[in-house]
Amino acid sequence: MSTATIARYHETLQQGTLAAESAAVLVQQLRDQDLFFGDRPLCGVLRPRFLSLAEYRHIARASGLVGSAFEKVRQAAMANAELRAQFGLTAWEEQLIHADPGFAAASPTSRLDAFYVPGETPGDAGALKFTEYNAETPAGAAYNDALSRAFLALPSMQAFTRSHLVLPIPVAASVVDVLLQAFAQWRGVAEKPSVCILDWKEVPTYSEFVLFEREFRGRGIDVFIGDPRDAEYSGGRLTVAGKPVTLIYKRVLIDELVTREGLESPVVRAVRDGAVCMVNPFRCKLLHKKASLAVLSDERQASLFTAEEHGAVLAHVPWTRVVEARHTQYRDSAGERTVDLLPFIAEHRQRLVLKPNDDYGGKGIVLGWTVDDATWQAAIQTALAEPYIVQERVQIPSEAWPTYANGAVHIGESMLDTAPFLANGTTVNGCLTRIATDPLLNVTAGGGSNVPTFLVEER
Repeated sequence: MSTATIARYHETLQQGTLAAESAAVLVQQLRDQDLFFGDRPLCGVLRPRFLSLAEYRHIARASGLVGSAFEKVRQAAMANAELRAQFGLTAWEEQLIHADPGFAAASPTSRLDAFYVPGETPGDAGALKFTEYNAETPAGAAYNDALSRAFLALPSMQAFTRSHLVLPIPVAASVVDVLLQAFAQWRGVAEKPSVCILDWKEVPTYSEFVLFEREFRGRGIDVFIGDPRDAEYSGGRLTVAGKPVTLIYKRVLIDELVTREGLESPVVRAVRDGAVCMVNPFRCKLLHKKASLAVLSDERQASLFTAEEHGAVLAHVPWTRVVEARHTQYRDSAGERTVDLLPFIAEHRQRLVLKPNDDYGGKGIVLGWTVDDATWQAAIQTALAEPYIVQERVQIPSEAWPTYANGAVHIGESMLDTAPFLANGTTVNGCLTRIATDPLLNVTAGGGSNVPTFLVEER
């Protein structure tokens, strides 16, 4: 988005008492809609994220092509144990991913996490790099919509719309749509499900479950929030806290479900028996592994894709490999060449990131340019002992964001990510944006906020 548009919003914000009024309205909106991550307000700034329609189209097109390539890799891996081994599945994951979910999509709802640096000249689409694929439990869709409603109520936004067209990009309805589509395939007949939004009672994202509960009820669908510890499975029927369930909106992580409750737990058994429909299903675990980006971008898989898909992978997926002893191709401005992977990682920490294959919230990630050589060498040894990937550093964009404190507007720089939501793996419906002063860019990072994403165009 152009700096001129952002500057215009900031100018509008500082007219008269708009900043003070907008700050007060935002605080009230956050309280009224319970927009908190645990006990932290979701948003601490007074401007949403702006994208032009052209930028959104670019992101959507690239996401669709990369999503299609992911699905081709997944299908090939399901049929080929040697290829599947590259994902680093555990023995119990290998068991579960073969359970037939009763519908076609492996991840009906998913999210690509990326960094987007807009182009500086007309016709320059900018640099878009997908660094992770949340194919299991993509959070934030309902939060995005609720924050959009909150921002539309701000006096500053209402004043800004006199000079600009501003449109929110709803997401939660699409999530519900794909859940219901999966259920219809699973059931085979038109029927309303009994939905359980499933996760531990104590998770910090509980307030988003409440928002989704309202979304389902608005369509006349029976829904409740449940905890896996309250599940029972008997006579081919799953109940949670005594309530019958035919569709699980799974927000609990598969790792945590199996680690805490076991493979013989009521939920796992009911899903494997086909007694209940669960979205996302166990087979989503293959692409949720961070190694999926390594498999996708590895030269050994290039033949799986169309020319357009392969071009999108080269353009938008940073060079990523599983950390292991091997030779592989590396491409930079000097061209493509073969490198000995482990020595290459050791020698080039300034341009590389190490990530655990299956973790979240920034845990275990080592940014090579932020540590010394000794720490980097130790991180490589950890990466060899556990499944890890190495990924090339990407440019992290930043923008100016306004806050209000002590009677004045303060403008400060924060980094931001771009995380489009995918329906059935290929169709973009909305976009999550997180901002922070910490380059890991997760909701718990330093100075972190979620901000809603709006399309904007000058009138």
